[in-house]
Amino acid sequence: MIEALSARVAAQFAESAQLKLDAAGALTAPIARAGVLLADTLRAGNKVLACGNGGSAADAQHFAAELLNRFEMERAPLAAVALTTDSSTLTSIANDYAYEQIFSKQVLGLGRRGDALLAISTSGNSKNVIEAMRVARDLGVRVVALTGNGGGRMAAMISGQDVHLCVPHKRTARIQEVHLLVLHCLCDAIDFQLSARSA
Repeated sequence: MIEALSARVAAQFAESAQLKLDAAGALTAPIARAGVLLADTLRAGNKVLACGNGGSAADAQHFAAELLNRFEMERAPLAAVALTTDSSTLTSIANDYAYEQIFSKQVLGLGRRGDALLAISTSGNSKNVIEAMRVARDLGVRVVALTGNGGGRMAAMISGQDVHLCVPHKRTARIQEVHLLVLHCLCDAIDFQLSARSA
């Protein structure tokens, strides 16, 4: 049993590592564009909102924490809000209206023209994330969409001012692993630009 499990574990590592290498070619330039979008947003005194479901909710919180606290260098806090963390807000919207509106109503209330929305969905088809993107577009909030599996319905919603980061894989676990790397790349890109401009 240990030998069989060890082989499965090794295969998981190999598949994840290979996907990261394969995805680098497709994602490097879009990540750089997203990094510029987010750094420009923050430099202008605006904020980044982030949302997603399940593991993507955890990624939204992770990203907001890296900005608001710090990533790998000392700097002033950056304005970031995860729309996944307020249980009273989430449950009241889901109860009084619809689960599909748990993020869009927050974007409507908190978002302002010039802000950015990090919209995360491994499938690209999460209805509540799509609704958040729709409201963001109406408000003049630019979107960085982080997806996989072709981008789903979210891919068709990307405008010229937005950036789509789509992991070229179908398996959720592998997509989420690359999403974490993408988020760390974005944090590094933001810090690099803000520190370079302030130096």
